[in-house]
Amino acid sequence: MKQWARFDRYDILVYLINYPAVIIANYIVFGPAYFLDKSLFIPTTLIINAWGLVVFVMLTLWMKYMRFCYGATDQFGQRLLYSMLAYVGAMMVMILLLYWIYDQLGYPYKPETIPWLLMIGMATNVISAGSHESIYTYNQLRESTRREFELKQLHMQQQMDVLKQQVSPHFLFNSLNSLVALIGENPRQAEVFAEELSSVYRYVLWANEQNLTDLNTELAFIRSYAHLLRTRYGTGFQIITAVDQRFGHYQLPSLTLQLLVENAVKHNVVLTSKPLKVEIRTDALANLHVCNNLQKKKQGVVSNGVGLSNIIAKYEMLGQPFPTIRQEGGQFTVALPLIPT
Repeated sequence: MKQWARFDRYDILVYLINYPAVIIANYIVFGPAYFLDKSLFIPTTLIINAWGLVVFVMLTLWMKYMRFCYGATDQFGQRLLYSMLAYVGAMMVMILLLYWIYDQLGYPYKPETIPWLLMIGMATNVISAGSHESIYTYNQLRESTRREFELKQLHMQQQMDVLKQQVSPHFLFNSLNSLVALIGENPRQAEVFAEELSSVYRYVLWANEQNLTDLNTELAFIRSYAHLLRTRYGTGFQIITAVDQRFGHYQLPSLTLQLLVENAVKHNVVLTSKPLKVEIRTDALANLHVCNNLQKKKQGVVSNGVGLSNIIAKYEMLGQPFPTIRQEGGQFTVALPLIPT
């Protein structure tokens, strides 16, 4: 059987909706005698059920063929017009055929009931066509929505992958330079530095496979990351965390804290005499605040667009409220909405 000609559960539903018209039609043809005379009721019921099934299969196949030929959304008018024309023509022929069968078998039908039966046939045609089209349109809409959702998900994942690969590549270069310097000066400290550097890049590799991570995991990573910065800048870099543990399992886009800390280091002076202080804290509304004191470098830093724009893009793609950014009182603050699990 061809794909377009296959019947499904919706076709059976439409048949059941219209089935009462079959019994009503026999009652109109024979009058009260239809229910009173068992010798009339049983054979004519079998006949009209077989007749109704043939009509249903024939018209449903025609409707499915019209879908096959005119299945596009903008061809709805053509599909419905051709279906209804065929329905009307076929129903007139089949009703006359039903009367002819009853006449040949000698059943006492009333010829004046033909117009009434044609009206019932028209009503069932309208119900059948409307039901089939409603179901078909709904399924088309659902399928279109599913495809659109899958495409958006794929597009979002591709964008997220690009954003996660934008962690500053020269950070590794600077870290390796620091490690080389430490090897000669303090081998033990160099060993600890190498371990923390390994932890940082192990997390980066893991995070590249995740869109979200929980706050506790991100803070553990940022402690290793901060160790590398303290090794490089000494007491010129300080980080303070004041996070309510009840938010530990809340989520945020992976590597968000790394981007904010890197952004602070990139745009501000970091000296022992002028330490850069970064504070990470939560508030009662499940927002994570990342603050740093402003001591901007005299020479402007060329920005490559990573950092804040990267974080905002991640929140937008995840359908979450945007982070808020403010600069006041010598402080630069980014408030990140934490995402409940």
